[in-house]
Amino acid sequence: MQADRSGSESCTTMLMTRAAPGPRRAALSFIFITVLLDVLALGVIIPVLPALVASFVGGDLVRAAGIVGDFGMIWAAMQFVASPLLGAVSDRFGRRPVILLSNFGLGLDYVLMALAPTLGLLFIGRVISGITAASLTTAGAYIADVTPPEKRAAGFGMLGAAFGLGFVLGPALGGVLGGISPRLPFWVAAALSLTNAAYGLFVLPESLPPERRSRFSWRQANPVASLTLLRSHPALLGLAGSNFLNFLAHEVLPSVFVLYAIYRYGWSEVTIGLTLAAVGLCAAVVQAGLVRPVVARYGERPVLLFGLFCGACGFTAYGLATSGEIFWLGIPIMAIWGLTGPVAQSLMTRHVSPVEQGQLQGALSALRGISGMIGPKLFTLVFAAFIGVERDRQMPGAPFLLSALLLLMALALAWRATRRRNDAADRPLTEPSP
Repeated sequence: MQADRSGSESCTTMLMTRAAPGPRRAALSFIFITVLLDVLALGVIIPVLPALVASFVGGDLVRAAGIVGDFGMIWAAMQFVASPLLGAVSDRFGRRPVILLSNFGLGLDYVLMALAPTLGLLFIGRVISGITAASLTTAGAYIADVTPPEKRAAGFGMLGAAFGLGFVLGPALGGVLGGISPRLPFWVAAALSLTNAAYGLFVLPESLPPERRSRFSWRQANPVASLTLLRSHPALLGLAGSNFLNFLAHEVLPSVFVLYAIYRYGWSEVTIGLTLAAVGLCAAVVQAGLVRPVVARYGERPVLLFGLFCGACGFTAYGLATSGEIFWLGIPIMAIWGLTGPVAQSLMTRHVSPVEQGQLQGALSALRGISGMIGPKLFTLVFAAFIGVERDRQMPGAPFLLSALLLLMALALAWRATRRRNDAADRPLTEPSP
């Protein structure tokens, strides 16, 4: 076993030694662009998909809400199933073919959705998109293959930066392009994906040599296998439950925000896209600039609880805002919610051994996938129910108020799971200056 590990490590070293710095930088840049485009696959169509769906049903927002919920649910379901499957396939056949086929498939799928004359074909396009945009797992494996252990954190940070940048640029780009034509964002995304795939044919080397590949295993491709780890410790289970509710509450934004903004404020695709970009940018600023100093001064537990409370307040402001200007005032409050994710993940890593950290990340991905399957249908059904013409008093902000309630429940679970006073999470990481 030790000999096998040493051989594997030597192969990795040889691979990195043989690769010239220039080509390796080009390959890593390609991976960055791939992840960015995968996230753009979701973000760029957020401002235009509901309006496009509504155009197929005569502008009926109630019917459109239910259909958009189905689209979001199937996209998340495909991501949930395909992510571990593509990871296992890349372990068997290599990273390069999986990444390139995903890029080509995503580009062609955008063409299909741009041309789709019926809801049925648009639905098929969303199914294919969920599968082809699930290459994040393989991209992460590529980074681990070609990056020395001491530099992997920076490599994965690069992927995180691409993820965040995609969620900022995607809605803004989709909103601007959608103001010209609701199908134009699909054409632009198709061109970007196909160009990136063609470029990758020349610059992306294989990172996994044949001698390091493993046999395909359906057990490794099972997206729910890692969930059993979450039951190993009561505090871990409580934090996992809080995280799940946190993920579920977040699904309200991609699910109903566009329909809500059109129905309540009469916003255009451009205004919707720029607003979503502002939400993502504020959250990114909080995560990049505030997490470390705030946690260092106050400790993880107080920051986690405060972040969840601010998230609940932000969703309440969104749901009760009677004008677009009031809605915008809630964005900075909601941004503080961005403290929650990194802190919750840090706390959870304390309850598993070093050899179980990868399994924990898989379990968190599974929780996010499950919330992605439940959330779109849940929130669109609530939205449709509360704007129905048969109701005496409509409440279009009901989905956001439901998200606020979910975060208060997450807050209660997190408080209970971290209430031991001798937990290091209750103390600041460094003593504050007097």
